[in-house]
Amino acid sequence: MLLTAAATLLATSGAVVVALPAFAAGPTATFTRTADWGSGWEGRYTVTNGGTSTLASWSVAFDLPAGSTVGTYWDALLTSVGQRYTFTNRSWNGNLAPGASASFGFVVTGAGTPANCTLNGASCGGTAPPSTPPPPSTPPPSTPPPTTPPPTVPPGAALPKRALIGYLHASFANGSGYLRMADVPASWDIVNLAFGEPTSVTSGDIRFQLCPVSECPGVETEAAFTAAIRAKQRQGKKVLISIGGQNGQVQLTSTAARDRFVSSVSAIIDRYGLDGLDIDFEGHSLSLNTGDTDFRNPTTPVIVNLISAIRALKQRYGSGFVLTMAPETFFVQLGYQYYGSGPWGGQDPRAGSYLPVIHALRNDITVLHVQDYNSGPIMGLDNQYHTMGGADFHIAMTDMLLAGFPVAGNAGNVFPPLREEQVAFGTPAATSAGNGHVAPAGVQQAVTCLVRGTSCGGYAPRSGTNPNFRGLMTWSINWDRYYGWEFSNAHEPFLNSLS
Repeated sequence: MLLTAAATLLATSGAVVVALPAFAAGPTATFTRTADWGSGWEGRYTVTNGGTSTLASWSVAFDLPAGSTVGTYWDALLTSVGQRYTFTNRSWNGNLAPGASASFGFVVTGAGTPANCTLNGASCGGTAPPSTPPPPSTPPPSTPPPTTPPPTVPPGAALPKRALIGYLHASFANGSGYLRMADVPASWDIVNLAFGEPTSVTSGDIRFQLCPVSECPGVETEAAFTAAIRAKQRQGKKVLISIGGQNGQVQLTSTAARDRFVSSVSAIIDRYGLDGLDIDFEGHSLSLNTGDTDFRNPTTPVIVNLISAIRALKQRYGSGFVLTMAPETFFVQLGYQYYGSGPWGGQDPRAGSYLPVIHALRNDITVLHVQDYNSGPIMGLDNQYHTMGGADFHIAMTDMLLAGFPVAGNAGNVFPPLREEQVAFGTPAATSAGNGHVAPAGVQQAVTCLVRGTSCGGYAPRSGTNPNFRGLMTWSINWDRYYGWEFSNAHEPFLNSLS
């Protein structure tokens, strides 16, 4: 493939901040309305430890008027009883030294402003001087603990049965031109922000910033970018940070790099309030050490550390965390013939190197969309070579994931099939976007074959019919716009017609 947190958005008319009483001391929680669109609004509470001793944890509770409900939220856990909402810290932001602060955010449907706010059972405005009579209060209703911990990134609206997935050139420009997040059509169900890249190949330190004005004159402000992400999420869309790309080589060779990867990717997700992560490791990011021959029990550090890092992110953000991957065929389907450097060495150590990552995370992956482009010929389950550029390539490559296959020809070492709803495939949006472009009719022939078992041409899927096949990914949304939205205009109604 060629060449993102708590919202900090200020509404264009200015943020509304609820002032604290003049006597504020000790821990306080300050509310800011960061955006308002009439039928709803976005808010943020900042918990500040104004005391002299460390605050071990915090819990902010408030009432909303009838008709108002909290939807999306981030950087806290949420429970509620009636109109009383209680936000408690996550494991990483509860311990506050004197002077330190932490924030959490949320989106509300309906009007009104939080009332009767308490922080750890006391007034959110802090502790009044002893001479001030304590204000009358009614203890908030007790909130029973949830049976399962709520996620930081809530599930929100589920993905549709068929999903259209695309990459948005958010950090760079190319011949397709820059496209603002607000101008991405609603036809795209998952938008992958391209790209988060490392400060060095082995640092694990991932950074993301919007395309510089000098490179992208039409780039929006970060506040507008964040507001547009929120608008997409209110529509039920998912916005992810994609790590890697053609130029972003990432090798987690050490546990320090692994830990830095987790913290830096979390910072991007938290900064923009994103729904999850896309792994787009290409080139030399993943390879297998000599002797690492069992995809079920990998030993190569860059593989083991990546699996560990993604598991840590999944654990941190909970069940609503969206995880997608976009490996190239060389790193997946080529594993049918070759795996790593082979039993005697000499093979390309990158061959099939994504397989242990996919296998270890198969219960966590939301969608795997292999790049069926920029690829050489690959052998399918019919033991024939298939070449990109037509329906057969998409059918044969995708069938391998839906049927499973022996790795390196070893019948005793079979890569199990993925669930239908986890599988999509990737294709260029246009001829300029990548090698292997297939016209809409060919792409739809492939999908029809995989879903219904008809129009299969020269390849008969071993997986049979796959009615829950997820959909299509493309590089990229920008290139689709450049070519008059041919990809999305053709494929969104087609995918919906299959449901």
